[in-house]
Amino acid sequence: MGWLQASRTALAVLACIGGCAQAQPLFSSSTLPGLSPANPVPVLQREPSQPLRYRVIVLAGDGCMGLAPPLARSLASLPHAQLLVLHKPGVDPQAGPGSCTPGFTQRDSLSRWQESARAALRADALAQAGSAPVPQLLVGVAEGINLLPGLAAEVQRLAGLVLLQGSGLDPLEAGVLQAQRSGQLAAWQALDEAQRSDAPDSSEVQGRSLRYWRDLWRWHTARPLIDLEWPILQLWGDADAQVPAAAYLRFAERAAGRSAPLCTRHVAAGDAGAQQLGIWLEKWALAPGQGLCSASLP
Repeated sequence: MGWLQASRTALAVLACIGGCAQAQPLFSSSTLPGLSPANPVPVLQREPSQPLRYRVIVLAGDGCMGLAPPLARSLASLPHAQLLVLHKPGVDPQAGPGSCTPGFTQRDSLSRWQESARAALRADALAQAGSAPVPQLLVGVAEGINLLPGLAAEVQRLAGLVLLQGSGLDPLEAGVLQAQRSGQLAAWQALDEAQRSDAPDSSEVQGRSLRYWRDLWRWHTARPLIDLEWPILQLWGDADAQVPAAAYLRFAERAAGRSAPLCTRHVAAGDAGAQQLGIWLEKWALAPGQGLCSASLP
């Protein structure tokens, strides 16, 4: 359903970070441990083209399309960053749309994705032991935003969180707002009835298993995200087809009193406002002690 499938838009967002740079950095594909040896976490890695100043860890969104092609066209705008992009187990980082591996739909859920990413982050932390101690940023793309509260503490020297293509609201609340905006409320209500039914978790509804939908229905993102102690940089635009402006505004209102800064960057007539992200992050890396939000001011 278009009002919940943010993958394609999120890919377009990443493809234009920093103004769609022409240079193509070299990404290597590998894996990190996941929930089991049979289901490792596919990752993309890229070394900085200039002296290392910071690391960026990306939690990819939903769907089976890999982030390799758009990343290869875009992240040259972060020359001082080491990049690590985590994908769901079963996703080929080099693959295009519609390339889900057998059994992916039955394995896919927020809980499993979070625990797989947790295992991968812990393995990455061990691998980084003894390396230069640089600040790190954790970026959530679309569905990946829902994992941020549960995974932030796994990242050493975490300097802040970045939200792309997502409001920060609980998935259920954000889904209702998008369904109302897109005229899909009846379909959303039918989905609600299906996840409340006695049908087994393995049943598939609207391209997902009921396990996936039931997990999403009960998932809490907003309050845990607001309670985190790290700064949050969020980017969004009026032309975002997957997330309504009302969702972004509602989250910003609720987060107004959080102890750490929330810097929301709204781009009028923009998609998700990520074209300036590379510039902001490189500016922040010059003086990370000043804070993520101060560096991203217009």
